[in-house]
Amino acid sequence: MKKIASFTIDHTRLKRGVYVSRRDHTPAGDTITTFDIRLTEPNRMPAVSPRALHTIEHLAATYLRNDPTWADRIVYWGPMGCCTGSYLLVQGVLEPADIAGLLTAMFEFIAGFKGEIPGATARDCGNYTFNDLPEAKHVARQFTDEVLLDLNSDNTNYPA
Repeated sequence: MKKIASFTIDHTRLKRGVYVSRRDHTPAGDTITTFDIRLTEPNRMPAVSPRALHTIEHLAATYLRNDPTWADRIVYWGPMGCCTGSYLLVQGVLEPADIAGLLTAMFEFIAGFKGEIPGATARDCGNYTFNDLPEAKHVARQFTDEVLLDLNSDNTNYPA
């Protein structure tokens, strides 16, 4: 069986960053860009706790689907099973620099979030008590300060 593209990336050298994982084309001719939002260095840094990653998912999806400029182009935001990051799917042929401002604003939103986590009720979520807002805020602040505010070729291009 052919190895999927995401399993061909050298995870022993992958840094925290924003990467174009793939571009797909719909039958209607649209391009969907999948971004790999890598919050930790795989196998070298602790993974994000599943509870915090779940909280980031709720807050990020809410933010992205309400952003007045980007909402109509957002296809999906979801966590990676390895808990080292998330995938963001956006309509269009895009590069990390194109979404850097959006991601910075979104992670700032998460880092400063106060109140009830959107969708974290028994009615709205399949595991609504599985959240960790303080840790999600910490991860968002750290990623913003240490990665998003200094995006460069080292953290926007997959290692060769």
